[in-house]
Order: sequence, then C-alpha cells, then structure tokens
Amino acid sequence: MPSRSHPFRGYLYIATATFLWGIAATLGRAAFTGRLASLSSNLRPLDPLILSQCRTTLSLLVLLPILLTRRGASSLAMPRSDIIRCMVVGILGVAASNYFYYLAIQRTNVAVAIIIQYTAPVWVLLYMVSRGLQKPTMRRVASVVLAVFGCALVIGLVGSGGWKLDTIGVLASVVASFSFAFYNIGGHKILERYDRWKVLVWVLTGSAVFWIIFNPPWKIIGQYSNAQWIFMLIFALISVLGPFSFYFAGLQYLEPTKAIVVSCLEPVFSIIIAAVALKETVGPLQIVGIVVVLAATIIVQLPEKGSQEEIAIVEPME
Repeated sequence: MPSRSHPFRGYLYIATATFLWGIAATLGRAAFTGRLASLSSNLRPLDPLILSQCRTTLSLLVLLPILLTRRGASSLAMPRSDIIRCMVVGILGVAASNYFYYLAIQRTNVAVAIIIQYTAPVWVLLYMVSRGLQKPTMRRVASVVLAVFGCALVIGLVGSGGWKLDTIGVLASVVASFSFAFYNIGGHKILERYDRWKVLVWVLTGSAVFWIIFNPPWKIIGQYSNAQWIFMLIFALISVLGPFSFYFAGLQYLEPTKAIVVSCLEPVFSIIIAAVALKETVGPLQIVGIVVVLAATIIVQLPEKGSQEEIAIVEPME
C-alpha cells in the first residue's frame, strides 16, 4: 500500500473524483432539461429514472468483466448474508439516493439538490447517537443546528420572503439525503471487512437487479436513440467508474476522515460548473447557506478530541 506520509497524491486523486462528480451533476441537469439537444437533435430530454437505472447497470456491465479478468471470480466471493446486505444497500441506498437526487436536480437545480443531500452526515450522526454509538456533544448538536439553518437558507425559508422552490424537488432532495445516510450506515461495516471494489460490484448488482425488475429492459429497448445510449454510457463512466477509481486511489494515501473533508469539494465544483455551463444562479443567502452546510458536514465528521468512538464516515455515491 502506498505510504500515507506523502498525502499530496491522495488529495489530488480525491479532488479529481469530486470534480468528475461535479461534471456528472451538471450533465444530469442538462439531460433532464433538454440542454443537450443543442449538441444533437437525437439527444432528447431524459427522465431521472432511466439515467439512474443506466448509470448503475452500465457501470456494472463495464466493471464486472474487468474485475473478473484481472482478479478472477473468487475475488468477488462473499458469504450470502453479506451479499444480501450489499444488495439491500444497493437498492435502498444507491438506487433510491440516485433517483431522488436526480429528480431533485431536474425539479430545482444542482445547488439545492446537492447541498440538501450533503446533510446526510447529520442523519448518520443522529442515528449513531440514538444507538448510543456516539455522544450528543455540544459540537455535534451545533453541527445539526448549522446544517438545518444552512438548508433553510439554501431553499429560501429564511430571508427571502418564503418558499420559492419546487416542493417535490425539495422533498426529493431530502429523501435522497436519507437514502445517502442509509447507504453509509449500511455499507460502513461491510467496507471495513472487504475490498471496496468487491463491495461496489455487489452494491451495483443490487441496484441493477432492482431497476431491471422495476423497469424491465424490454420496456426501454428501442425507446432511446444511439446518441442517448452513448451519452448514458459516458455518464456512467464519468459518474461512477472514473471518480470511484480516483477516490479509492486517494484512500491509499489519506486517512478516511481527511478524504471525506476533501470530498466536500464536490458541492463546490458542482455548483461552479453548473453556474458556468448552465448559467444557474445562486443568491447571496444561498451562498451563505451552502458554506454553513459544508461547515456542518465537516464538523460532524471530525473526531472529538480524545474520543475512541466510531466516526460516521461518509463515502460519496453520487
């Protein structure tokens, strides 16, 4: 394993991963709103459901043969109980969070969707406290209050004359944050015991199987142009395989807590890229809210001084 005494590469790898996730958020928004049609008339608007489905399914179809070729089938072996756990995380964590996150992007904008989803560490913390795994210290309570206040600023509940955003979009982003929290709670123990690529394969398998049952292939084959299928494949590579390769590489050089702090660049990149590419505007109060939520996200994940408690580490899965 590479030495963690030289962390610069780790920071660079994880920053690259967050940049790719930022590009993916903007591409998703462009796909949902028909902005891609300016590039080709065949790139008609896509629904969040099909993009969520193809993102995980196509990623699995690319990743699985690579791992089988390089490592062999035995490298993916797990006890049946852990396979089931991974697949449940894939359904209730990945599939759910992806769909509701993209629905939120479609109905609101990138900034609102990603910032509310990034409150997931707060829900993880509340779960850990309720289970007695962490103590409700003043710093942690303050981080919860900060996150809620920051979200109120982002969605316009404070200082902007009342609610102005799409209700379904905001609720979808909240559900996405709950699903994202479930992904982290459900996957945390598994990731401690198994190689991350192995876990990712089974999580993607659970998500892909769910989507195949929920939206069978024979319902979608022939409904999309070749240009749309190519876009969805590229989207899968940019949003899953590319960033996860960089993210996992970064974890070889950095402690998980430091990696998570760096991964908070993702909302920053996402919002900036969307502002440049799609001309999405963010008001002054929303900027304050974004900063407050990111601060709360970092605070809630930093270990308490002298504490031996388990830390609620959140590994991205946008």
